[in-house]
Amino acid sequence: MNQAMPEPASRAAGAGVTARALTRRFGNHLAIDRIDLQIAPGARFSLLGANGAGKTSFLRMLTGFLLPTSGELTLDGISPARHPHAVNKQIGFAMETARLDPDLRVSALLRFLGGARGLRGRALEHAVDRVIERFQLEPVAARRTGNLSKGLERRVSLAQAFLVESRWILLDEPSQGLDPAQRNQVRETLRGIEAERSLILCTHDLDEARALTDRAGVLHAGRLIAQGPTREVLDRPDVLSLFETRPAAKGAHS
Repeated sequence: MNQAMPEPASRAAGAGVTARALTRRFGNHLAIDRIDLQIAPGARFSLLGANGAGKTSFLRMLTGFLLPTSGELTLDGISPARHPHAVNKQIGFAMETARLDPDLRVSALLRFLGGARGLRGRALEHAVDRVIERFQLEPVAARRTGNLSKGLERRVSLAQAFLVESRWILLDEPSQGLDPAQRNQVRETLRGIEAERSLILCTHDLDEARALTDRAGVLHAGRLIAQGPTREVLDRPDVLSLFETRPAAKGAHS
């Protein structure tokens, strides 16, 4: 029997993201190892780690694309594993690798994706125009996505995450593939995220985390080995030890 969808706790007091003993295995590989984490509503949170640390696995579980092996994960009181469609109404998500239909023009792709998120008519057109302007895509709006540079593809992928006024924005390596000028433009845009939105940023770029977030956690081999205020976690003298094969003892906690 299907469970009734719970009322999002955020409508009352704000539940945020909660992980308890969250674990994900791929065969013998332990991608996420019993992590406990709380991300408050309105937070600007970065999840850092070397490649393969488990960042993308965590995001995919949060979106409902990937099921936990064990443990609990909720967003605003809703389990992505049990109610993925309800959770996806609350989020805008850009994956590390853009997957764009190469035959669609940029504006047409954004209209299609906005329609898939429930936008219609003037609301859809307004949303598309808004993200094209926000991510400075006007010069390529009529171009086929298959003819875009990697950097422009990344900006289109980021733009679609902002089509709907979601409570949470989830970004996986948002500036990867961008040149320095484009990276700065994207960071300025992300700094301007409205106060009512929450940001979860997965990155291995320490400068990006410092620039965009106020709290941070560090994953190593699937374990959460440090968390706290971003500056406290990342400005410690031995910060690089958190990303080495055998990290030092646990870092700043709160």
